Amino acid sequence: MTCPRPGKLRFFLFALCAWMVSGRRPRTKRNLLIATACLLYASFVVMRGDVLPQDRPGEHGDEGDGQTLGLLHSSHPAGGHQQEVTTLNPNVVYITIRSKRRKPANIRGTVRPKVRKKRSAKQAVQDSEDEQAAPVLGWGWQGDQGLSTGMSTHTREGRGTWGDSPGAAGWPSSTSGSNIRIYSQNAPLWFSKQDISAMRLLADSSISRIHKVGRPGHRPLLLFEGIGSEHPSEGRASAPGDWSQVQGCRQPCGLVKRPGDISEVFAFHMDRILGLNRSLPAVVRRIRFVKDGLPRPVIIWDPSLSINDNDTQSTVKLNWISYQRSLKWKCWAHGKVPKPDWSCTDVHHYEWCKLALFDFLLQVYNRLDRNCCGFRPRKEDTCVRKGLKLKCDNQDNIDLVHIIHREHDHRHLVFVDNKGYFDRNEDNLNFKVLEGITEFPESAVSVLKNGHLRERLLQSLFLDKLYWESQGGRRGIEKLIDVIERRARIFLTYINAHGFKVLPMNE
Repeated sequence: MTCPRPGKLRFFLFALCAWMVSGRRPRTKRNLLIATACLLYASFVVMRGDVLPQDRPGEHGDEGDGQTLGLLHSSHPAGGHQQEVTTLNPNVVYITIRSKRRKPANIRGTVRPKVRKKRSAKQAVQDSEDEQAAPVLGWGWQGDQGLSTGMSTHTREGRGTWGDSPGAAGWPSSTSGSNIRIYSQNAPLWFSKQDISAMRLLADSSISRIHKVGRPGHRPLLLFEGIGSEHPSEGRASAPGDWSQVQGCRQPCGLVKRPGDISEVFAFHMDRILGLNRSLPAVVRRIRFVKDGLPRPVIIWDPSLSINDNDTQSTVKLNWISYQRSLKWKCWAHGKVPKPDWSCTDVHHYEWCKLALFDFLLQVYNRLDRNCCGFRPRKEDTCVRKGLKLKCDNQDNIDLVHIIHREHDHRHLVFVDNKGYFDRNEDNLNFKVLEGITEFPESAVSVLKNGHLRERLLQSLFLDKLYWESQGGRRGIEKLIDVIERRARIFLTYINAHGFKVLPMNE
């Protein structure tokens, strides 16, 4: 066995370096690092003569050949007798190649296309932050003090006009400043055309009039009327509705909520992603005639929602004990016609299953547990301020609140006043809202299981520009999603531990 000549080794090494730095290899970071390492090693070989032997065979006799073989191969010399070989520490060059950077979640359908025209540096930074990314009917208004002094109730504010669909005449396009960002051809699949149309109305339409609706014993509601020349012919997002006049509203109206209710926007998006479709469209908007100028949630006003009880603000009057009895008999499920002594209402059993899941993930208590009997409330919670927590000793007679259905559809609920709470720890979750429920909707549970909840929430919430910015951009939105994902894992553990059923509830 013979050793390659040092000249050939040098030639091979330099050829390898030349090939690596040539244009025949893709100029990736990894190849550039390898080429740099080869050049450094080649320089090291040239300067050090003790790594590759410089003596040619025959110049120093057999002793030189034995040393060369010992250094390069650590094998027996050609003479047939074994020589003692001194082991030398080789010169090792460690190359650290950085792993491929993990890309952020792809927000499909919302990423801004490349703009060919030149942009300022400030605009480029802002667009880059956005592309990397890529809080219904509710009750309560702060009263007259929230309105700017001297502001007439006939006000014009905002931009754009009503259109039947995205891109219709009068709608501001995405590039001209619409607050609903849809940069692809289609919106996310969980939104209907009526959803997108209602969101654009709430976010971008001009305001023609302001209506202040008084309610005995409650704070007044504040509605704004969007400009439009025609009404949608087919209902709203979750079910057909009537855009007819209500409290003087001649056009589609939006209900202005308080800034602290901004989580209702998150609730709307999550409702659509889970396939429940029971919430009313909601977006965030700045109302110029309000003093503080803070972004506020605005909800589509649905005049088909009727209230029969002003105390509970509900269409259906139920207390806790009658509610639990109706859950036991699974009213109207599987074609079952309830008996008079079952305490059943016109609401289908599956509606309670959807409501319980929805309220648990968002920790909405002011519906099924208005007295906060299932968790430890804070001092600022309504149930503590009004002393309702002290009435938990008699839970059976506590009324449910905001149980509402439409006038023409008594089987299905409409989720209103969906203010969620993201600051509640995992050891203080309200499991009382799940009590009595033994079946859950398959569409929602599958989304929680398949790991796509985060990606879909990011993609969906990115559409609402003002909500996205009000929560601190992607970093703030990710924190909210972290909370929902942890609760989802707890919920899945809960239903698995109890052996509860997961059923299709698409009727």
